Amino acid sequence: MTRDVELTYFDHAATTPMREEAVEAMLPFLRDRFANPSGSHRASRDARRALDEARDEIADCLGVKAGEIVFTGCGTEADNAAISGVLRQRGGIAVCAATEHHAVLHVVEHTGGRVIGVDSVGRIDLAELESVLVEASAAGSAPGRGDGDRSRAATGDGASAQPVAVVSVMAVNNEAGTIQPLDDVARLVRRHAPGALLHTDAVQAACWLPLPSLTAITDLLALSAHKFGGPKGVGLLWVRDGVTFEPILQGGGQERDRRSGTHNLAGIAAMAAALSITVREREAENLRIAALRDRLVDGLLATCPGAIETVPREHKIAGSAHICFSGCESESLLFLLDQAGICASAASACASGAMEPSHVLAAMGLPRSQTMGAIRFSLGYASTDADVDRAVSAVPAIVERVRGRSPQVGALP
Repeated sequence: MTRDVELTYFDHAATTPMREEAVEAMLPFLRDRFANPSGSHRASRDARRALDEARDEIADCLGVKAGEIVFTGCGTEADNAAISGVLRQRGGIAVCAATEHHAVLHVVEHTGGRVIGVDSVGRIDLAELESVLVEASAAGSAPGRGDGDRSRAATGDGASAQPVAVVSVMAVNNEAGTIQPLDDVARLVRRHAPGALLHTDAVQAACWLPLPSLTAITDLLALSAHKFGGPKGVGLLWVRDGVTFEPILQGGGQERDRRSGTHNLAGIAAMAAALSITVREREAENLRIAALRDRLVDGLLATCPGAIETVPREHKIAGSAHICFSGCESESLLFLLDQAGICASAASACASGAMEPSHVLAAMGLPRSQTMGAIRFSLGYASTDADVDRAVSAVPAIVERVRGRSPQVGALP
C-alpha cells in the first residue's frame, strides 16, 4: 500500500489470509524437514511420513481414500489435469456450464466441447444439459477420438455430436457465489451418459459445503489451498478409485504416475492443516459469516439507491455479497474503494481499454447497465463486524461520488 490506511478485506474469493495453524504447519518443512520425500535416506523417509500423514488428513476431510488424492500446484492445474487428461485418454468431448471458471471453460472450448447455458441466478440449465447428453449418447456408448469434428461439436450441431467423456460443473461459482445443483447434474449424467465422468471445480466450496457430499456424487474434484486459509501454489485433484486419465505432467512418476514433480511438502502440510480447521469450523462459520453478509448487503441496498443484489441469498454461499451498482463503472468504484482501504473485486475485466461484462454475468442474462457496476464483496473466516461497519459507512459516499453526486473528495469516510 502506498499510504497508511486501515485495510478492510472483502476479497476472500480471490484468496484468503493464511491461517496461523497453516503457517505453523508449514514452517518445519521450510527449516529442518526439508528433504525430498521421494528419496530413500532417513531424512527423506521422515518427509515421506509427513506427506502420507497430510494425505490421510485431507482424505478424511473429503471422506475418501488417501490413495485417491493427487497433489497439484493449484486448482487450475487440477481442473486442467482432470478434463484434458480424460479427453486425451478417452477421446470424446467435454461439457460444462457457461459460468465455469476459465480453468475449465477455456479447456472445454479449446477442445471443441459443449457449453451449457444457465438461468438468471447462474444455475446450469438442466433441460439443456439433458438434451446435450441425450444427443451425444446417440453417437455411441463408448467415447471415440473424432478429433476432426471437435470444432463443429462446439457449435451445437447435432450432426457432429460425439460421446461425452467428461461433464464439469463447479460446485460454487467464484463470482456470483451460486451453488450449482450437482445432485441433479449427477443424476442426468448417470442416466444419459453412464460412461462419462463427472468433475467439479470445488475451489470455492471448501469453506461452505460439506466436501463428502460432493465426492459422493462426482468422480473428480479440484481444490486450491489458498481459498481456505492455506498457501498459494498447492492444490489437489481427487480421483475416484478406478478412474484413470492421461497425466499432463510426465517425469518422475510421483502421485502414482498421475502427477510428476517434486512434492511441495511445506505447502501440502499447510493445506492439510488449513482444510482440517476449515472443516471443523464450517458449520459455525457459515452462520457467523452469513449474518455478516446479510448486514453488509442490507446496509448497502438501503443506502445506495439503484443497487441490486445479483443472486438471491437462498441460491448462494454465505460468503458471497455480489452487488450491481447502477449508474457506476466497476473500475471507478474499485479505485475509490481501494483509496478508502476496502479490498473488493469487479465482476468485469478490462479488455482493450473498455470495460466488458464478465462471462458469468453475461451468461446469467444481466443487462450491461447493471454489470458495468458490479462489485464482488466476498467474506471469509477473517471477516469481522468492524469490516462490515467500515464498508457500510464508506461505500454509499463512494457510489455517490462515482455517480457524480458527491463532488467533495473529503466527503469520503
